[in-house]
Amino acid sequence: MLIWENITIALAGLKSNLMRTLLTMLGIIIGIASVIAIMTVGNSIKSMVNSNMMDLGANDMTVGVTQRDSEDDVRDIRDTDLITVDMLEDYKKEYSDKIKGIALNVSAGNGVVRQGADYANVAIEGVNADAYTSLNNDLLAGREFIDVDFDKGKKVCIVSDKFVENLYEGDNKKALGQTVEVECYGKIYDYHIVGVYKYENQMIISGQTKDITTSLYIPLLTAQNQTHYTSGFNYVTVVTTPGIDGEAFAKTTQDYFNIKFYANNDAYEIMAISMASMLDMVDTLIGGVSLGLSIIAAISLVVGGIGVMNIMLVSITERTKEIGTRKALGATNGSIRLQFITESVIICIIGGIIGIILGIGMGMLGMKILGYDAAISSQSILIAVCFSMAIGIFFGYYPANKAAKLNPIDALRYE
Repeated sequence: MLIWENITIALAGLKSNLMRTLLTMLGIIIGIASVIAIMTVGNSIKSMVNSNMMDLGANDMTVGVTQRDSEDDVRDIRDTDLITVDMLEDYKKEYSDKIKGIALNVSAGNGVVRQGADYANVAIEGVNADAYTSLNNDLLAGREFIDVDFDKGKKVCIVSDKFVENLYEGDNKKALGQTVEVECYGKIYDYHIVGVYKYENQMIISGQTKDITTSLYIPLLTAQNQTHYTSGFNYVTVVTTPGIDGEAFAKTTQDYFNIKFYANNDAYEIMAISMASMLDMVDTLIGGVSLGLSIIAAISLVVGGIGVMNIMLVSITERTKEIGTRKALGATNGSIRLQFITESVIICIIGGIIGIILGIGMGMLGMKILGYDAAISSQSILIAVCFSMAIGIFFGYYPANKAAKLNPIDALRYE
């Protein structure tokens, strides 16, 4: 009952000096709003990056050639340094129970397709069956690549709906069966469109949508014939079976290649990185940046807390006679102390609630501008509320304790 009475008295006191109360809350509001907005944007970006990386393959592992000692002079990678198909076949046989597929791809360059005044920018990507499957593209029209496309290196392609939008007015059926000419590094390459996939934006796009470069997929052998690239690969993507410990298998894979195939290579070795470890690194990086910015923003909370302490000292001075009267009527030091701490906490909680609402709004607006959904952290809201209460208690204790120790006779005679 005493606590509820203190809350009622505190609210009445704050209401009687509304403008002063709002100005006192301002530091708390700005600090909490800044922290919540930063954490909302940070969590949203983390969720977006994780989602995009998961779409690329939750069970993927990148196996690539890297220089042994970064301090040594860089030696040009020779064909004997690359990962060959024979190596991959041996590796796949050795760990057949853990490997679902090995994605191979070759970049055949960036180009443009023109039809009159219309155009579409493309990145020509040669892929094998495992590579295309791991993309998880949503096919809107036509068909996927078939075995004969890969085996014979047929000049077929699968294009994006953005490509179709630029050249065929968004009519997927009209695009199917068409032969397109791609200008690439001064040469012209012809491809027959067999499928259309849905383009998923995985980065912040600036400029006109028409100028977006989307992938034009062709069979791996077609790309190799086109680029005359018959050597091995700088890197490959291994798709592991579900339930495998990605980090442990990455270490196993790295040791397998380095011991069996790269033991006598004095310049290069193999490094394997799992998608799980990459996600952990990204989460750590984004979390660290968000935490650092939140700490900087939280400095204003300290300033706000000092403002609360200052206004409480002013309030105690103004209400000295009231304190003296209460103590003369039998109020204990504890009850006086509790009254003013309650008032301080209420100022901070109300300021914190306003700051949370404002911070969520700022975070959602920021993510809307970037074009992504906002991920609001309930944990950050809980921390903000608790922090507001802690500030109220911490910065309200000294004024409250000063009020509690006032001599009732001196307080009653105070002018």
